[in-house]
Amino acid sequence: MVLVWDWPVRLFHWALVALLPALYLTWRWNWMEWHALAGDALLALLLFRLLWGFFGSDTARFARFLASPPIALRHLTHLSRGEPDTRAGHNPAGGWMVAAMLALLLAQTLTGLYLQNDVANEGPLTELVPAGIAHAITALHAILWNVLLVLVALHLLAILAYAVVLRQDLVRPMLTGRKLLPASVPVPRIAGYALALLLLGCAAGASAFIALMV
Repeated sequence: MVLVWDWPVRLFHWALVALLPALYLTWRWNWMEWHALAGDALLALLLFRLLWGFFGSDTARFARFLASPPIALRHLTHLSRGEPDTRAGHNPAGGWMVAAMLALLLAQTLTGLYLQNDVANEGPLTELVPAGIAHAITALHAILWNVLLVLVALHLLAILAYAVVLRQDLVRPMLTGRKLLPASVPVPRIAGYALALLLLGCAAGASAFIALMV
């Protein structure tokens, strides 16, 4: 049993699981102050994950899990072989799913900063752009949410497919952080948690600064 997912990555992952329904419900119930707070928290988490992708543990670093597109496609074509999972981190296809999810979440959060409609509050940066652009960004914010729902559905289907077809449990390692691997697989380096707290503080401070610009 090898520690492959550090607690910052796991905390980020499960915080997203909680925040996305919270963002949806606060929007549906028109609790826009709570919606804005959840958005601020999401922005802080995303900024932290971007930093952790460059300075964090081996399995969290973008350079370690973003394979070339041909390699990712080759991985998908070989899924039917049922080969055992011997990777310490994301597989090539999963790495691109993570990248797409992060990019889409960041775009969704940033467009929310310019939100403008006739019912709810304005975003903290809405007044920095003309009204027409703010309305266009608001429309894009709604479109990106629908795209995000599709991506989340694909992510869940992939987890189910790996479990049923390949007998690979992707959920338990994200809960415990540990994974059963052959002795020949190098143990990933785990970054210090003091660094994680420092980067999280910087990300939270940046998000709070943007929120207070209103």
